[in-house]
Amino acid sequence: MTTSSSEQNSDGPTASGEEISAEPDSVGDPLEKDVDHLTGIDPLADPAGGRLVLVGTPIGNLGDASLRMQQAIETADVIAAEDTRRFLSLAQRLELEHTNRVISVFDHNEHSRAPELVELIRAGRTVVLLSDAGMPAVSDPGYRVVKACAEADLPITATPGPSAVLMALAVSGLPSDRFSFEGFLPRKGGARRKLLEELKTEKRTMVFFESPHRITDTMEDFLTVIGADRPMSISRELTKTYEETLRGTIGSLRDQAAGGLRGELTLVLAGASEEETKPEDHLGQMAVLVDSGVRAKEAAGQVAKRFGLSKRDIYEAWLHRE
Repeated sequence: MTTSSSEQNSDGPTASGEEISAEPDSVGDPLEKDVDHLTGIDPLADPAGGRLVLVGTPIGNLGDASLRMQQAIETADVIAAEDTRRFLSLAQRLELEHTNRVISVFDHNEHSRAPELVELIRAGRTVVLLSDAGMPAVSDPGYRVVKACAEADLPITATPGPSAVLMALAVSGLPSDRFSFEGFLPRKGGARRKLLEELKTEKRTMVFFESPHRITDTMEDFLTVIGADRPMSISRELTKTYEETLRGTIGSLRDQAAGGLRGELTLVLAGASEEETKPEDHLGQMAVLVDSGVRAKEAAGQVAKRFGLSKRDIYEAWLHRE
């Protein structure tokens, strides 16, 4: 005879004579106490109404395809994929059954596709949005679709998946309590160096994507703008057969990258230390604020708060600038 959950949780002895308390253990594992919350609620399981589901896909290893990812694909009414051919290949390799309504959503058509997807969701359809690898809308198509659905007040959820950003950060050996993701570095050297100048005094750890074809020039720019001694890591081919993470300084990694690096690259750069961050380094930010009409003292306060410096020192540097 099968025992109901209410009978199993009732006070009194079990068939084996053991006592089961109806009250949770106040000093037990908090994860264990929340197991119903963790496993019993799934936004994908609610059949009522349409929704947008962002699906994180493997970034290189098919074994990272989650059960929820597969369920979302198999139960979707519409699949919106960055590259339909790659999606069909993924579904075939995972032996997934899915709707025949598979449409493309990529950088150059996302703006026009967004209203169409909004209407499908309004009509009660579940739309799965996925990119070639990783989470859509994060350095991949999807932002405009999510924005349109949010503005239309439609349900949006996601199935989390592998992330090159978080994996590279986690294995870098650099501080990970606070970080910023800067996406792909600019292709052109001038724009790239300008961005690095802006980020030179950033105290948080920074994560970048870069192409193997540009890594040599990019590392030269890091060396020129930021210097040789800042700690850094370069991860390539994450989750794949030839996964590798190089750790060192900008100078040492510049030397290793001189001959080129293969594979998809994720760069992690340590934030500026207190010694690297001087009031004089922030006169550019001061100029932008002052030119926009902010009083110098107020601008100094804003800059000081952002970078953890003295308002007085920033203001004095501004007054005595050359």
